[in-house]
Amino acid sequence: MSKDTENKKKETENQSDNKEQNKKKVPFQKPDLKDIKKPKMGMNWLYISIFVFLGYLLLQNSNPNKNVHDISLSEFETYLQNKEIDSIVIFDQKRLATAYLNLEAAEKSEHEDAWNGGMFGSKTKNPYYTFRFGDLQLFQKELDTAKTEGNIIAYKLEASSDWIMILSNIFPFILFIGIWIYIMRRMSGGAGGGAGGQIFNIGKSKAKLFDQDQKVKTSFKDVAGLEGAKEEMEEIVDFLKNPDKYTALGGKTPKGALLVGPPGTGKTLIAKAVAGEANVPFYSLSGSDFVEMFVGVGASRVRDLFKQAKQKAPSIIFIDEIDAIGRARGKNNVTGGNDERENTLNQLLTEMDGFGTDTNVIVIAATNRSDVLDKALMRAGRFDRQIYIDLPDKNERKEIFEVHIKPLTMSNDIDIDFLSKQTPGFSGADIANVCNEAALVAARKGKDKVYHQDFLDAVDRIIGGLEKKNKIVTFLEKKTVAYHEAGHATVSWMTEHAAPLVKVTIVPRGRSLGAAWYLPEERMIVKANQMLDEMCATLGGRAAEKVIFNEISTGALNDLEKVTKQARAMVTIYGLNEKIGNLTYYDSTGQEYGFTKPYSEQTARLIDIEISNIIEEQYRRAVKIIEDNKEKLTILAEQLLKKEVIFQDDLETIFGKRPHEKTLTEEERNGKKKETEADKIEKTQENKKDTKEDHSEEDKKDES
Repeated sequence: MSKDTENKKKETENQSDNKEQNKKKVPFQKPDLKDIKKPKMGMNWLYISIFVFLGYLLLQNSNPNKNVHDISLSEFETYLQNKEIDSIVIFDQKRLATAYLNLEAAEKSEHEDAWNGGMFGSKTKNPYYTFRFGDLQLFQKELDTAKTEGNIIAYKLEASSDWIMILSNIFPFILFIGIWIYIMRRMSGGAGGGAGGQIFNIGKSKAKLFDQDQKVKTSFKDVAGLEGAKEEMEEIVDFLKNPDKYTALGGKTPKGALLVGPPGTGKTLIAKAVAGEANVPFYSLSGSDFVEMFVGVGASRVRDLFKQAKQKAPSIIFIDEIDAIGRARGKNNVTGGNDERENTLNQLLTEMDGFGTDTNVIVIAATNRSDVLDKALMRAGRFDRQIYIDLPDKNERKEIFEVHIKPLTMSNDIDIDFLSKQTPGFSGADIANVCNEAALVAARKGKDKVYHQDFLDAVDRIIGGLEKKNKIVTFLEKKTVAYHEAGHATVSWMTEHAAPLVKVTIVPRGRSLGAAWYLPEERMIVKANQMLDEMCATLGGRAAEKVIFNEISTGALNDLEKVTKQARAMVTIYGLNEKIGNLTYYDSTGQEYGFTKPYSEQTARLIDIEISNIIEEQYRRAVKIIEDNKEKLTILAEQLLKKEVIFQDDLETIFGKRPHEKTLTEEERNGKKKETEADKIEKTQENKKDTKEDHSEEDKKDES
């Protein structure tokens, strides 16, 4: 009982609390009608309502049960004599009458069809028949006599209108025209036909405008590296901001700038920075925006784009991937002279530097295929500046890393210098991907910060692929892979110009069963000895298989492909072969030879022989290095089988210091060059020149 009383007390307390809360509630305030946004009624609702109304009229006039009510005049007269008609409605213009049955006649089975005729097979409220009559006056007299005799109650005349009949006749045409208008509006709207999505606006430009109302937040501070390209683009922006500084000396505005470089190097990013820094209207679009299925649309959009830019001059137009419309004319021209792409290019050439060109519109374009662009597009007067954006070097990669690691929660053990050395050949987009992948790796492992090892794992993940530790590999295959990778490590450690090793692993990644990671030296010029050492280190894996197992496998496919390309480049491109001589068969214009070759069959046979000789010579050299260090190779391979991953320190404990490792003096470490005899001779010659100049000046003074 005590529990029941406690529950009742709680219920009463809750009720009293609810009452107090209701008292404290804010009284209802009537909302302001101005704040309420009314729903927008689009044109689609108008189309739907028209179609529904016309469909209703069509169903009304195309009722399948309509013919059931038609009777002849004689049948009507029999129903009239039998007193089965209640009332009649006469349509004088059509000479048509509708006779409604009374209740007694409606219950008869012979009049079941008179009930049909409702929408979708339903029954009508009043059963009726329709019939046609002859002369209206005679028919009225007959009805008057029937009314006096009591056969009908009443009849009336109605003046019928033919608008329903007219609409039913023209409905198919209205429906066809409405569907055609709807489809054309949808097509023009989907194709970027301009304001309102009208079909006549399909030739309007699709460029996106960035001005003071819609400004880009990216600036040159957000662009890391690319100092030369930034300097060029900053000068264009400065010309737009301070034109008097250049025009006072007779300078003119550059007509255009072409950004050329590999994918991911930051061409579009620099264009964004220009849009953010320049205080002028900036039009941005892609080269594919000019391409359309209709003839003449591309040229029309080019005209409209430059028309808009001239109206807001000075302005900048940025065309990304200009090779979509700027390919060289006359090459692979299958469609003839009326090619749509060529018409678009011709219009672009005319607008950039034609008879009525406006000098206050600057065109910036970006492409990674400058070799396929038309020569008329590349000339001065259209693109005055061609800015080549190459892959970033070590220092630039460091700056890019510092930009992309700002939003990450990092630990203190991250070495950005090592990461910049570890990522040669990476573009800015690749480095951004590395930073993002490092954060994902750290989150996947449940860490609260991103550590240095996470960045290394991210680099391995991007280059080699995802680790496949559950891949089924037999012990013999694993042993073969271990000796193969140990052979790479051994030969690269013993050769002078090969890249120093970072780590070796036999964990499968992607499509490879093992991999060796190197830290290549960034060289602007590569010598023949350096290429030969790299080829020898690449063939070290196959050489190790031959020495240890006395047989070779298919695991060296990637190595053979790389070595063959290097040897062919030495012979046919760089002129590093004595028998071929100082010749190159490389075409920098990018034009393919097709079915013909620039050398004879005898020269082709000689090229094949020299390529084979270079590869076989380096293979024999790798075999000799493996045989001389067979015991150390075996120890390294056994450690690989146990640990699966070994690093540079493990190689140093087994092989010792690299025989050709460079040792820096204290002056070189501090950044000072060691003074050689040639430097001393140059200094003495400079001092002599200075003394001669001083004596000549004194002589001139004396003569004066």
